[in-house]
Amino acid sequence: MKKIRALVVDDAVVVRRMVSDVLSEDPDIEVVGTAANGRIGLQKLTQVNPDVVTLDVEMPELNGLETLRALRQTHPNLPVIMFSTLTERGAAETLEALSLGASDYVTKPANVGSVALAQQRIREELIPKVKALCRGVLGTSPSPATDAARPSATVRPVPPPSAVVRRDAAAGPPPAGSQSVEIIAIGVSTGGPNALAVVLPQLAATLAVPIVLVQHMPPMFTRLLAERLNAQSALTVVEAAGGEVLAPGVVYVAPGNHHLVLQRRGTQIVTALNQQPPENSCRPAVDPLFRSVSQIYGARALAVVLTGMGQDGLRGAEDIRAAGGRVIVQDEASSVVWGMPGFVARAGLAERVLPLSDIATELMRRCARPAGSPAGVAR
Repeated sequence: MKKIRALVVDDAVVVRRMVSDVLSEDPDIEVVGTAANGRIGLQKLTQVNPDVVTLDVEMPELNGLETLRALRQTHPNLPVIMFSTLTERGAAETLEALSLGASDYVTKPANVGSVALAQQRIREELIPKVKALCRGVLGTSPSPATDAARPSATVRPVPPPSAVVRRDAAAGPPPAGSQSVEIIAIGVSTGGPNALAVVLPQLAATLAVPIVLVQHMPPMFTRLLAERLNAQSALTVVEAAGGEVLAPGVVYVAPGNHHLVLQRRGTQIVTALNQQPPENSCRPAVDPLFRSVSQIYGARALAVVLTGMGQDGLRGAEDIRAAGGRVIVQDEASSVVWGMPGFVARAGLAERVLPLSDIATELMRRCARPAGSPAGVAR
């Protein structure tokens, strides 16, 4: 049976050993080499021919970003998973790595109390991502049912399209008397930062509705992601703090480790945060946001499910549709992992299945307002 061949690049010998041991425990993975810095790692690429590389962000001689740039020149399609510290610097460098073509990232366990717990954290975070990115090596189907429901944010070369749901497939005609859109709710995970960097900058500053957004990411990462997207977009993009009154043309990003929901305050709709239990192993999770959107906006809600591992957003999409709202999803060909959008499409909840490049145009079309008409107010 063929195994996934992994190369582990990290300057810390303890981390190299820990990651190698965790990966080697899995019967589908073998560690074919390790390297103490990026320069050695690049040399070993042609020697061991890995299927996936784990790459430390901070290393001497040639750091993770420099190594990634060089690696992408010779191996544009090789999955690379960055290892990052849960610090502001680590978050910033990880987001930069994703923009340079890293496939995913895992944060190094800190203050977990024991080696066994650290190994468990790495096992839970890393192995599902390795297998999701290397499905072709194992010969497994790209069915979303195989995707683990772990938080993730990543970009990698997209998998080939399948015939499960054709491009622009429809779940049926719009219901009679459908309402105008007054809120866009977006759920995204694996591949999210780069997917959002495609969609949001294409939206005009005149967008007549607010956007609420869940991207599976830890604290600090979500704030820096919002700042990065704000700099790239005509829209205003902020990390939600709770209590903001929704305004057209503003994107509210759920902060790491908090669920984002909407609440009614008199005639206004405001953001609210909570730390209720994770859903689908995620906090923030898409389902709580979609539920609250369906309860407040009903038929005037438009949900968008983009690339991601797992099935977060499926139950929330059911709530949106049950309330008369609409759902569109990203297609498989343009998704990094067709887990979240795939589950929604397969359940027949997606009114349209679109390539990433077409989603912004579709959002602007659906949110167009006649001159002088009100927007962004739930009735």
